[in-house]
Amino acid sequence: MRKSLLACSLLLCPTAFAAAPHWEYSGEAGPAKWASLTPEFGQCAGSNQSPVNLAGLVEAELAPLQFHYLPGGKTLVNNGHTVQVNYAPGSSLELDGMRFELKQFHFHAPSENLIEGRSYPLEGHLVHANDKGELAVVAVMFEPGWANGALSQAWQTLPAKAGEMHSLEQPISAEQLLPAQRDYYRFSGSLTTPPCSEGVRWLVMKQPVQVSQAQIDAFKAVMHHPNNRPVQPLNGRLVLQ
Repeated sequence: MRKSLLACSLLLCPTAFAAAPHWEYSGEAGPAKWASLTPEFGQCAGSNQSPVNLAGLVEAELAPLQFHYLPGGKTLVNNGHTVQVNYAPGSSLELDGMRFELKQFHFHAPSENLIEGRSYPLEGHLVHANDKGELAVVAVMFEPGWANGALSQAWQTLPAKAGEMHSLEQPISAEQLLPAQRDYYRFSGSLTTPPCSEGVRWLVMKQPVQVSQAQIDAFKAVMHHPNNRPVQPLNGRLVLQ
């Protein structure tokens, strides 16, 4: 996995969408065609792609996740494919003896990953990178219930148009997106958007977090369409729990 490829992915460079090859979630530039749109997207046809249906779970001794999050969500951008909160340096996840810095978090509706066939109305991805450019994504499933505090802050200035960016009055803490119980599933996968780079450590929280239906609807309203890539074959990969 090349650091430059990851560093310039749409997920880590929110302004890169203006110059990147055009892709969509449906039609002639939809997921089935991503790999053929440009050689840069060739990995979208790889054998270790995300999202997946987390099934055939394998019992394992997974180490507890160690989150060190400060309030650092400072800007909110609609990049045409999702709404993303960019994070200031200083917050991290300890994993596999390494420090992965939280770069940003963003959302998909409906969920991209499925848990034993179940879809959720909203999924959050907290994207981290270590000093080698390797990525770790913490996925959180959301279900209708009480309003989420972090989204209440962010959605006050929800950017309605692609390319629109807003600064947040107060920095948001990603800690508010995490469930109280930190049990998780783990598998090896890829970015779920072009260039679909593989080698991403995926950590899917078992316990969903509540958001209000109004918060879900507000996100869907600015996206105008579902922004979930269809699940990809596991191809023999193990999903640990």
